[in-house]
Amino acid sequence: MGTITVNVKDEVEDDFRETASTLYGRKKGVLGRAITEAMQNWVYVKRQKEIAKRELKLLDKGFNFGKKLYRSRDELYER
Repeated sequence: MGTITVNVKDEVEDDFRETASTLYGRKKGVLGRAITEAMQNWVYVKRQKEIAKRELKLLDKGFNFGKKLYRSRDELYER
């Protein structure tokens, strides 16, 4: 388990503590649990955005499906 020391605005801290205590109660370790959940959520959102960017680049680039085997739809379905 790691230890991180951070500085945040007082209003943000107060809101965070209030929300954490509302959701999880006022027990020992609640703040750490809430911060861990918030950090995991932040990492997930950032990773999803990067995945979306990468996939959109692939779509823009296009796909090579090889050469055409048929000239028309009729040839494909032998009509």
